[in-house]
Parts: sequence; C-alpha cells; structure tokens
Amino acid sequence: MQTPLELQIQTLPDSPGVYQYFDKDDKLLYVGKAKNLKKRVMSYFNKIHDSGRIRVMVRKIVTIKHIVVPTESEALLLENNLIKKLQPRYNVMLKDDKSYPWICIKKEPFPRIFHTRKVIKDGSEYFGPYTSFKTVYTLMDLIKELYALRTCNYDLSEANIASGKYKVCLEYHIGNCKGPCEGHESFRTYQDHVDAIREILKGNFKESLRDFRKQMQELAAEMRFEEAQQIKNKIDILEGYRSRSTVFNPKIASLDAFSIISDEATAYINFIQVSHGAIIRSHTMEIRKKLDEPDEELLEIAIVEMRKRFNLRSKEILVPFPVELGEDIKVSVPKLGDKKLILDLSERNARSYRMDQLKQEKIVDPDRHTTRIMAQMKKDLRLPEEPRHIECFDNSNIQGTNPVSACVVFKDGKPSKKDYRHFNIKTVEGPNDFASMEEVVHRRYRRLLEENQPLPQLIIIDGGKGQLSSALKSLEELGLRGKISIIGIAKRLEEIYYPGDPVPMYLDKKSETLKIIQHLRNEAHRFGITFHRNKRSSSALQTSVEAIPGIGEKTMITLLKHFKSVKRLKEAPENEISKVVGPSKAKKITEFYKK
Repeated sequence: MQTPLELQIQTLPDSPGVYQYFDKDDKLLYVGKAKNLKKRVMSYFNKIHDSGRIRVMVRKIVTIKHIVVPTESEALLLENNLIKKLQPRYNVMLKDDKSYPWICIKKEPFPRIFHTRKVIKDGSEYFGPYTSFKTVYTLMDLIKELYALRTCNYDLSEANIASGKYKVCLEYHIGNCKGPCEGHESFRTYQDHVDAIREILKGNFKESLRDFRKQMQELAAEMRFEEAQQIKNKIDILEGYRSRSTVFNPKIASLDAFSIISDEATAYINFIQVSHGAIIRSHTMEIRKKLDEPDEELLEIAIVEMRKRFNLRSKEILVPFPVELGEDIKVSVPKLGDKKLILDLSERNARSYRMDQLKQEKIVDPDRHTTRIMAQMKKDLRLPEEPRHIECFDNSNIQGTNPVSACVVFKDGKPSKKDYRHFNIKTVEGPNDFASMEEVVHRRYRRLLEENQPLPQLIIIDGGKGQLSSALKSLEELGLRGKISIIGIAKRLEEIYYPGDPVPMYLDKKSETLKIIQHLRNEAHRFGITFHRNKRSSSALQTSVEAIPGIGEKTMITLLKHFKSVKRLKEAPENEISKVVGPSKAKKITEFYKK
C-alpha cells in the first residue's frame, strides 16, 4: 500500500510549476521550480544523493504542495518571489543588500534630471538601478557639461511662466540654466535636450553627436566661431566619454552577459549590461549554497533575480552553458567573436570579486576561510574526510652524496614548522629515491604509531608513480593502507597520482587546492635542501680538519662550532684561531693551510 507521500507524488501533474516541501510541523523546507513537476519531484526520492543536507531534507518531507503555471519562465519568477517572501530553510538566500541609485527624468513641465534611491510611481522615467554611485556621478557630470537644465523645483506650467511668477536665479546668470522660468527657453528646445539625454542614458550617443555636429556647422557658416567652438568642446567631451565606454563592437545593440564561478560553499554570479557596444552596468551577486546546488540551477536563479532587481529588458543574454529561462529570451552560448569576449570579461569580474571576498574572509573570519578550504580540498582530491593534517615528503641528494629526506607538516592548510622532521637515509646505498622514500615513510609512521601520535588525513609524496608505490609499500607493512589517503605529485605538469590508478588527475592551475599542494611540495623541497646543504658543508669541514696532524676530534668539533666553514677557517688569522683552541694548535692549523 502506498504511503500518503507516495500518493502525493503520483498525483503531481506533468506540467511546469513550483513545488513546496513541508515537514511534519507544516514548516516550509524548500521551494523549487520545474519544467515537469512530477519528474522533478520524483528525482528527489528515486536516487541516492551525494549531499548530506539533501538526504536530511528528503527524510523530513511529509507534505508536498504545488502551483501550476503556464510556462517555465513564469515558474522561475514565482519561485524567486516565494523564496524571498517565505525564506525556506534549504533554499539559497537571495539578499537585496541595499537600495541602488537611479537616474530620474521627472514627469513635469521642463523635466528635472537627478539621481535618487527612491522610485516613486508617478509616471517619471527611471534609468538603472546602477551598481555604484561612481557611475551615476560620471553620467550626471556628463549631462551637466552637455546640456543646461534646470535644478529648481518650480512648477513651470504655461500659466505660471506667462504670469511672471518666477524669476531667473544664479544658475541662469552663470550659464547652467537657460531660464525657462521666464520663458527664455522654449519647451520644445528643452524637450529635445531631454530626449538626447534619454538616449545617452540608454548608451546611444549617435543622436547627440549628430545634432551637435549640425549645430557646429551652422554656427561656423554664420561666422559665429566662438559659439561653434563651445559646441566643438561638447563634441569632444561626448566622444571622449564614448571612447572610454565603448569596449566592444558598437553594432551590438543591447544584451546582458551572465557568468558563474563557484566553490564548495558559495557561487558568484556576475552580469554585464552592454548597450551600443558600451558596458553600462556590471554587478556580482554572491549566493551561499544550501544543498550543493549545481551551477545551472544557481545561474538560473540569479538571472531571474538580477533581471528583476535591475530592471533588465534585453531580449538576448549570454551564458557559459545552456539554461532554461522561457521562450521570451534568446539564450546564447558564444564560442568566438565579440560576444565571447563579453562573456569572458564577465567571468573575469566574477573571479576578481571572488578573490576579493576570499581575501576579506581570510582576515575577518579565518575559521570560516579554513573550513571552506578544507571542504574544497576534500572535494577536489576525492578524499573521505577533510585533510586538516597533511604531511609531505621529499628526498634530497646530489650525485648520491649525503642522502637526506624531509617531512613537512601542514595543519588547517598552514605550515606547522614545529612538526617538521629531517631524516638521514640509513639503509640505502647510492642515489635511490624509491628505496629512500620507502625507508623514511616507514620510519615516520612507525614512530607515530609507537608514540600513539595522531596520524595525518593526507600524505603527499613529491614524485610520480615510482615514489608513490614505494611509500604505499611502507604503509602496507605498517597496516595503514586505506586508513590514510596518499597521493603523489609529479613536478613537470603537476600531475596528481593515486594508488593503483595509472592515469593522473590534473587540477585547475588557479585552484586553491593545487596552490596548497604546491606550497607543501616547495616547503618540503626547501627544508630538505637546506638540511642537505648544511650536512654537506659540515662533512666537508670535518674531513678537512681531520687531515691536520695533531688535531683531534674534540678540537675539530670546537672549530666546527666556531668557524662554520673551511673557507672561514683558512682565512682566519693565527691569533683568532688561538683564542679558540690555544696557540700551539693554532700554529699547526695555520702552517697546514700555508702549504
């Protein structure tokens, strides 16, 4: 017999809509949209989910409600509204952040143009919202330099102007206003300026440039060269602004580009609005994941939200992969040309924003930063647990002399230098990296087991398949195989090797996981080389000092501690050596080196 939940699923329609999950207390858990409600909801119950949060949520579902809508695009909008209004526990949260600035063309005789954060539904036109006041100030300064518009709030009706109710102010006398309050400027002329400004705010500069050039030519023909020069200055200002704004092909009339960069916990979605080849707006949204949502789903949510928030009306959008947004919008996935350049720029903006946020997170909330990095490493390297404790091994020898090995330790992604260890190779003759690696790994973890010390979650071997196999052999002898994750990294192409897998894995060159592995490898190399260099120097000094007749072991140790190198000992005057080992031995040493 079917359970009530199974009956609810079976009776769902095969049509677009929004579904809602409720728990036993009738508390809303999740809101989602679907092209086919029955198939989408059944998918939650017909497979094993990788995400623990999804598994927990599915166990809590007791009631399923749904709302049928005509199209998938309407389902997207409804989902967006319900999430923001009801804030279900397992949905990603879409934050409104702050109120954004707009540029308003006021609905009134001789319209004023100003910036505002408030949108009043009184028939006025609003352009925006803009993502920064810097853009707004730049546009307002441009408008002010090109056109003389009023800033007063007088009611400039025909009757008021005809009755002489108002007088021109200082703005008129300094040339910032043409004085429509006293009828010095006609409504038609003023409105032409407003129409030109409207086109500029849309990113279209052609009309204004054409009108200015026409005016300049007419003034020049009438020998009014000073006024023609003033118009020429305005043309230069407008063309200068256009050249800074136009980044792509001016034939690209109007489109929006959306890109997404995500990690284990967060997605960053950037959009760029392009009009007449110019970028007129850019913004990046941050979404915290709740159920390990795929990028496709998060991008769809963000596109709907940002088109609504920023009043975007473009009929074409650029995206890195196909998304379902309904029939009214043309979705393009460009591979070449100007549109691909726009999409690439959007992705660079998303990456840049993410890096800025991570830098801030590292300073403001280091614990959260560490948790995110560890979760990302676990996912990237396919580990059973987060690698909070990592150890990396590297061998050092030159022409088989003084072979040594180094083990460096990272805890929570940072070096733990007090736990670094050096190893002199004891059982291997000559330059044999494989046997040396087998020896030091065995010695390291045998000692940790004997002393009951905590074992690492991850071992990194600096080398390819050969060194990895040698290290694995030691873990097997100690009964640790399968209990500690182990990988090898080959230097040439940064290949990651796993035990028993001949095909290497390649991480994104910019990924934080690879950067930490490289840091471990470089630190092990540095630590090993330093130890090897010191050992060779000590060995050379010891051999040189032991060859001096009449100089014993104790004297040799004293000289080693004081002079550090043979070169310093050779160059030292007899009286300085005498202070260390006495005049008799000092004389023997200086006479030996004079031969």
